[in-house]
Amino acid sequence: MNNFLFELKEGLLISLGAIRANKVRAILTTLGIVIGIASVVLMSTAIRGIDNAFQTGVASLGSDNLYIDKWQWFNNDIPWWEMRNRRNLSLAEYKKYKDLANLPVATAPTVWSNQTVKYRERSVEFIILQGTNDDYIKTTNLSFSEGRFFNEIESNGGREVAVLGSEVAKKLFPRGGALEQFVKIKGHKFKIVGVLSEQGSWVMGNFNPDNQAFLPIQNVFKYFQSENLRSVTFNVRAENSAMVEAVKEEAVGIMRRVRGLKYSEMNDFSINQQEALLKTINQTVGVIQIAGLFITGLSLFVGAIGIMNIMFVSVKERTREIGIRKAIGAKKRAILGQFISESAIICLIGGMMGLVIAIILSLVINQFLPTSIQADAFILAIVISIITGILSGFAPAYTAAKLDPVEALRYE
Repeated sequence: MNNFLFELKEGLLISLGAIRANKVRAILTTLGIVIGIASVVLMSTAIRGIDNAFQTGVASLGSDNLYIDKWQWFNNDIPWWEMRNRRNLSLAEYKKYKDLANLPVATAPTVWSNQTVKYRERSVEFIILQGTNDDYIKTTNLSFSEGRFFNEIESNGGREVAVLGSEVAKKLFPRGGALEQFVKIKGHKFKIVGVLSEQGSWVMGNFNPDNQAFLPIQNVFKYFQSENLRSVTFNVRAENSAMVEAVKEEAVGIMRRVRGLKYSEMNDFSINQQEALLKTINQTVGVIQIAGLFITGLSLFVGAIGIMNIMFVSVKERTREIGIRKAIGAKKRAILGQFISESAIICLIGGMMGLVIAIILSLVINQFLPTSIQADAFILAIVISIITGILSGFAPAYTAAKLDPVEALRYE
């Protein structure tokens, strides 16, 4: 055991000496490894960040929700023209559904319109106005940084009040103080009664509550969208995830009754679940991961080939040194360990350089897109670097270990 540790120590010292003697060559050799490790760490942090942002967005809307809608969100089995020809869901149908449904803990109608929201000289374009009622907040997990959601009196009376998402409020009121102020939407004034806390669900785009404004549903129909032109979506919240299927089955039966469908007629509405949304994003992330792994694998393969070639050159250059070591009693395993450790150290240096580059790039990218740097990314980078070094250095090391000491001493 002591002999093995001594041989390992000597091999490492010789390897470090060889790397120091050929600094430029060692650095150039590691470029493929640097690119590969930077790619795998950057991919890992980006995918983790996007996934975390999406999970945050889904959680803010409520994970036990169903959405009764004219459109099927994530199913291509139904032709789009068939869904387009469906009757719009109306506010009157929502009220009938609410009266008949027993299982949901909360329901709310929603309808949207794209508008520009203004405050004095500032304006924010392409904001989704969500028209809904006071029960909407019960179907979500949204929280407030200021104020509250509009109440039942304001909702039923169609009062001109509004709740702003955090990003909308920041753009219109960069110094704060949005509460009790008035914004203009298409020439109509609305009093701000609440500002939502930041949800951070970047991947949801304009459908992120941060980028929305909420009004009583009557005002959206009154000022921005005729009721017969826009279909209403029914937000339905189950008591828990175990009750989702039961709530869905009840909703199908009630909606067929409300819409007067005969037994032989197909549903002219869809019930969407966030599970389908999660499945879609997971498939997208899976494709990104496969593409990232391919690029990473290609970079590491090129880097490994480069290191293998350089190690073969190193074996050739140091043939006499190998011959001398074997002549004075160095065993094959000592020679093998020396060159494998040299290759592993070169790869580890490249891996650490790639890790540093990936962290810097992640911090830069985080200013525009969400990233999440985790400890397992560091471990992954180090493990991949060492394994690549061992694999790429084995063939040259084996060649060196097999050299005949007499022939090696004759080499010029």
